[in-house]
Amino acid sequence: MRQHLVQQRKRRKLTQKSVAKMLGLSEVYVRKIEKAHCNPGRKTMIKFEKLYGVSSRELFPDLFDVIIDTKCINKRSQGDDSNVRNQAG
Repeated sequence: MRQHLVQQRKRRKLTQKSVAKMLGLSEVYVRKIEKAHCNPGRKTMIKFEKLYGVSSRELFPDLFDVIIDTKCINKRSQGDDSNVRNQAG
């Protein structure tokens, strides 16, 4: 769940339905965005930013996190090397 996004809405005593109406979105879409079941596009992020006066990075920190998955990269590298050896041998 995107806690900061939900907190901003609740701080203003707004419902998901009222936010949806203000932003021209469906209530279901607002709910899914808040629960992080789907990600908003840039235009939608800007709508939330303007409504709450808070940056997208604060409202949607999970979308701006940089994750370096070296474990996955290392597995692929090892797998590729073994395939090359098997083909050559």
